[in-house]
Amino acid sequence: GLEGAWTQAPTKWTSLYLQNLLNNDWEKTKSPAGGKQWQPEDKALHTSVPDAHVKGKYHAPVMTTADLALKFDPEYRKIAEKFLNDPEAFRLAFAKAWYKLTHRDMGPQSRYLADSAPQEDLIWKDPLPQAETKAISQRQVEKLKAQILESGLTPSELVKTAWASASSFRASDMRGGANGARLLLAPQNTWAVNDPAAIKPVIEKLSAIQADFNEGTLFNKRQVSMADLIVIAGAAGIEKAAEDAGFDIEVPVIPGRVDATQDMTDVESFNALEPRADAFRNYYGKTSYKSPAEMMVDKADLLDLTVPEMTVLLGGMRVLDTNTQNGQAGVFTDKPGQLTNDFFVNLLDMSTKWQKAEDGLYKGLDRKTGEVKYTATPVDLVFGSNSELRAIAEVYAFDDSKQKFVDDFVKAWVKVMQLDRFDLHHDL
Repeated sequence: GLEGAWTQAPTKWTSLYLQNLLNNDWEKTKSPAGGKQWQPEDKALHTSVPDAHVKGKYHAPVMTTADLALKFDPEYRKIAEKFLNDPEAFRLAFAKAWYKLTHRDMGPQSRYLADSAPQEDLIWKDPLPQAETKAISQRQVEKLKAQILESGLTPSELVKTAWASASSFRASDMRGGANGARLLLAPQNTWAVNDPAAIKPVIEKLSAIQADFNEGTLFNKRQVSMADLIVIAGAAGIEKAAEDAGFDIEVPVIPGRVDATQDMTDVESFNALEPRADAFRNYYGKTSYKSPAEMMVDKADLLDLTVPEMTVLLGGMRVLDTNTQNGQAGVFTDKPGQLTNDFFVNLLDMSTKWQKAEDGLYKGLDRKTGEVKYTATPVDLVFGSNSELRAIAEVYAFDDSKQKFVDDFVKAWVKVMQLDRFDLHHDL
């Protein structure tokens, strides 16, 4: 292992690290444990670092090969020399970097509670603008739902778009989500999982509805953001899908979201949020690092979902026909676009025999005729093969559970839509 200290005052804040690094030539040596490290060629420095335990004993300062890279790489050397020549810039840069390191999993500025918290809304906090108008009323929400449904957009399109916006949320670091409408901005507007080509016409129609609505509400100072409108559209789509299935429901929406700008969005940082898989849309990317079922659990955890919430959401998304690229795997219904419990009913139907097909898929055959009825992914079938998931699936497949399925789906849906509404809750 490596042993030693970099400076002559290892317990104090100084610029000695940069002074030693840049102002000395270094020779390779071995630590007492045999690790390869570097010490100054200048022998006078070999007795300049106090021992950590023995008073009066001294050593040479040491560097690792990684440290020396800061000296010999021309770009990093410029930075090191800048900090050596400007100690105040060095102090401030370190303070900001340390602050970022220890706070970057806390989410946006609105979650900071202490009065002593810095007020600067830094780019890594995914800043959002202050709302310039009052949030729209519930009456206006209902009016917008009606306008959206009159636009010709289908429930599947509306739900798919709203899910793409909200499901980017990560409970691990409180990033992503529907607030900000970053679905419209780079890099999210190019993510394969979001079906950019399919979502584009939906966004265009919603933008026209937004412009028309806001033009008519200029005098009462209530304007709808695209972030809110996308969520309202998803709610309208679910209400219509439930109505077509024979259920009269209301999907609650609490307006108050705002729209971020591209300048407020760090593209490189947001690239890290791109889903490698999304079981709810039956999407499994080539760079996925776990099995489809494991990636489903990972995604559900990032969305702070319980096992029943994960189950009912996935079953509902399947029958609403929201798979990426309109894939039909797992769409176990002859009424796609309606909010029914058909996914669970047909998954557990013993008249269907499942066997492996190509490309990691499965096909469901009619046991009597051999006719192919459905295709499925491992994610779909795990709800029949895993004992815990099957128990929940059987609850929702029950004939008298149709209303329960719809009600539970709506509750789980609203939860996902509000995950990043820290103005409403601080419980994550």
